[in-house]
Amino acid sequence: MKSSSARGRAENDVSAVATAARAEPVSHGTDVVIVVPCFDEGKRLHGEPFLACASALPRVRFLFVDDGSRDDTRVVLDALRARAPAVVDVLPLETNGGKAEAVRRGVLQALGGLPYAVGYWDADLATPLDELGRFVELLERRPEVVMVMGSRVALLGRDIRRSPLRHYLGRLFATAASWVLGLRVYDTQCGAKLFRADAVREGIFDIPFATRWLLDIEILQRLLRVRGALGSGEATAGIHELPLEAWRDVRGSKLSGPQMLRAAIDLLRLAARPSGT
Repeated sequence: MKSSSARGRAENDVSAVATAARAEPVSHGTDVVIVVPCFDEGKRLHGEPFLACASALPRVRFLFVDDGSRDDTRVVLDALRARAPAVVDVLPLETNGGKAEAVRRGVLQALGGLPYAVGYWDADLATPLDELGRFVELLERRPEVVMVMGSRVALLGRDIRRSPLRHYLGRLFATAASWVLGLRVYDTQCGAKLFRADAVREGIFDIPFATRWLLDIEILQRLLRVRGALGSGEATAGIHELPLEAWRDVRGSKLSGPQMLRAAIDLLRLAARPSGT
């Protein structure tokens, strides 16, 4: 395990990586690769929605990251890959490192294939895959946008189903996250994100995150820092929150009460971290 000083030095390297980013965009293909972190998902992961999405959106590929699962998740994923090897791949991790590390490792592997866009999506499909087409369309229509974030806003005409407790806890957390980031962001924690690949190829996912669950906040911190270092003008201009048409609570969430407390403590740690680290 890295010492805190070593982790601090690694985090300080983000800006250095940013300034060394390529002056010209990397040539890439047209694929959209979605990383799906999985930990003990054997009983509730169903392949059909993923295959249907890939059929409806032929550019989409899925990379499932088995985060050291203790159940038959790997068997389920291998069977899904055997059914559709052209659109499904599996990255097995020997030990459980948490969602943040699973996403990071998956994104790094996905970027190696030079895709057009890369993102991550929760395996429980609380955000339906029907939403993905809207994410991709927004990136294509708005060339200045580099990151699309799903946002669970219970507007009229939307089907956003959250328990009252989770909703109000989420609003408290989002308010605190906005303060930490210095951004007027409504929903950092929705598990549906999509990035223009060239925008995150350098300095965003290279270094392990400091927390297991707050990768969304750390990604925003890093993206803002890198865009500022590259002289991209208003750093927030390329970040777009997209109100979802549908979202639902799914039983079996991995974020338990103690883990929620740990997330709150981690948020305080991020708030206390000096600017630029």
